[in-house]
Amino acid sequence: QARTYLRLATHTVLAQPKGYKPVSDASYFRQHYAQAAASTQSIKSSFHQEKNLSMLSEKITSEGLFYFKKNNKVRMEYTQPYKYLLVINGDKILIQDQQKRKVYSAGDNKLFKVINQVVVDCVQGRALDSKDFQTKIYESDKSYCLDLVPQAKEMRKLFATIRIFIGKDDFSIDQLDMKESMGDNTVITFEHK
Repeated sequence: QARTYLRLATHTVLAQPKGYKPVSDASYFRQHYAQAAASTQSIKSSFHQEKNLSMLSEKITSEGLFYFKKNNKVRMEYTQPYKYLLVINGDKILIQDQQKRKVYSAGDNKLFKVINQVVVDCVQGRALDSKDFQTKIYESDKSYCLDLVPQAKEMRKLFATIRIFIGKDDFSIDQLDMKESMGDNTVITFEHK
C-alpha cells in the first residue's frame, strides 16, 4: 500500500500556476536565462523559507542569508529561529548547527547529491537542459515559472515537482517551491538580491 502511494505521489502533475500562461517564446526565455546564469559570478541574498509538513497544521518558517559563487559553491546561513549552516563546495557538504559540525561527500549520500544537483542546476541555468527533468515554462507580466518534474529515479524518491519563479527583469530566481514525494513542501523566497 505504501508503494502504491509513493508511485502515485511521484507522478503528481502541477496545475498551471494562477495568473500564468504557457510561455509565448520559449527560445527567448532559454537564451536569456542561460546568458544571465552564465554571467552570474556570485549572488548574495536574504531568504525566507516555509516548510509545510503534512503531519503538522502549522508552517515552520525560517530566515537567513544565501550566497552562491560560481563553480558549485553555495552557503545557506539560517539565522532565525535557530542558527544553522549548510555549505556546498563542489561535492563536499558541510552542515553545522549549534551542537555539531559534520562534513559529507555528495557522492556518498543520495539525498545530498540530489539537493546539490538541484540547487546548482537551478542557479546556473542548467535545469532546463537536464535529462533529469521534464520541464514546462509559463509566464506572467512580471515573471516566468519553470515546472520541473524529476525523471531520474533517485530524484523522484525525494521530489514530486520543483517549481521555480524567475524575474523577467534580471532572470534570477525569486522563489523555489519543492514538493516532496511524501506530500511535504518547502518554499524558499529570495529577497534583496
